[in-house]
Amino acid sequence: MSSSPTYSSLVTIFMFLFFLNLSFSNSQLPIKATIRRAPRQLSVNYYAKSCPQVESLIGSVTSNMFKEAPASGPATIRLFFHDCFVEGCDGSILISSKAGSKELAEKDAEDNKDIAKEAFEGINKAKAIVESKCPGVVSCADILAIATRNFVHLVGGPYYEVKKGRWDGKLSKASRVHQNLPQSNSTVDQLLKLFSSKGLTSEDLVVLSGAHTIGFAHCKQFVNRIYNYKGTKKPDPYMDPRLFKALKMSCPQFGGNVDIVAPFDVTTPFSFDNAYYGNLEAKLGLLASDQALSLDPRTKPLVQELAKDKHKFFQAFADAMEKMGGIGVKRGRKHGEFRKDCTMHHI
Repeated sequence: MSSSPTYSSLVTIFMFLFFLNLSFSNSQLPIKATIRRAPRQLSVNYYAKSCPQVESLIGSVTSNMFKEAPASGPATIRLFFHDCFVEGCDGSILISSKAGSKELAEKDAEDNKDIAKEAFEGINKAKAIVESKCPGVVSCADILAIATRNFVHLVGGPYYEVKKGRWDGKLSKASRVHQNLPQSNSTVDQLLKLFSSKGLTSEDLVVLSGAHTIGFAHCKQFVNRIYNYKGTKKPDPYMDPRLFKALKMSCPQFGGNVDIVAPFDVTTPFSFDNAYYGNLEAKLGLLASDQALSLDPRTKPLVQELAKDKHKFFQAFADAMEKMGGIGVKRGRKHGEFRKDCTMHHI
C-alpha cells in the first residue's frame, strides 16, 4: 500500500485490470467475526464510564474520511501495522519530529514516507472530536486501533470488537523502524523470525499478509522482480507472464514515474476478500515477500486453505488483528502517557 494514487496511477491500475483480463468477484456482505483471544490488560469496555461514546465518535470520522478519501482505508490499516511492529501498539508512529532534533520520529522514517497523509489526518481528526467530548481520557493508540477496525469493515472486511486500554508511548525514533518491519523482498525465514520476535506465529504471518487484499505499492518495491530477480538480471520465474508484461509496461527499470503504483491484489484491488491468496497460487502476487508465502512448505498449506474459504480468512484475520493489537502495550506513567495531541508528547 502506498500514498494516495494519482490520476496517472489510477489509469495504470485499470490498465492492469484490462491487460490481465481478470474478472472481479462478486462482493459479499462483511462477515462478523468472533474474537477468541484477548490481551489481559485490554478490555472492550475500558471507556464504558469515562467515554461511552468513543466508538461512535471515531466512527463518524472514519465514515466521512472513507467517502472523501478512499485511500485513507488501506493507509490507516498500514499505519496500525507499522505502529504495532515498532515499539508496540502505542501510537508512537503519530508523533511528529521535533524541529532541530538530530533524531527523526518514526513517522519520518523512510519506510513510513509512503503512507498516505490522509491516514494521519484521519486519526488527528478523530482525536480532536474525542477530546472535545472526553478530554484527556482516550489514548491515540486506542483511537488508531478502533479506526483501523472501522476501515477494515468499511472496505468489506470483518467487523470485530476492539479491546482498549493502551497508553501512548513516549519513544518514537526513526532509527528503530526499518529492522522492525517486513520488507518487500524479505524471505519467509526473515518474515518468520520477525513475526516470532513480536509474539506472532507462521499462521499470523500468512493471515496478516492478507491485508494486501487492498492497497497499492510503488514500482520501487517490486522493480527488481521484473528486471533483476536476486541478481540474475532476469525476471522472477514465479511471476505470471501477464503480470510481468503489465508491470514492465508501467515500471521501467530506470527513470520511471515515481508516483506510479500497482495494486497488491490485481483481481479485486478495491475489495477486502480472500482473492489475495488465490492470486499467490496463480503467481499473481505483487511483492516477492507475498509470492514467497505460496512457495514455502511452512506457509503454503494455509495460503491454499484461505484461498478456498473467505469465512475462515475473515475469522482468522480478526483473531490475528486482535493478537497484533496486543503487542508491546504500554501501561503506567513510567512508559506511557495520554497525549491530547497525537503529534506531540504530553507535557
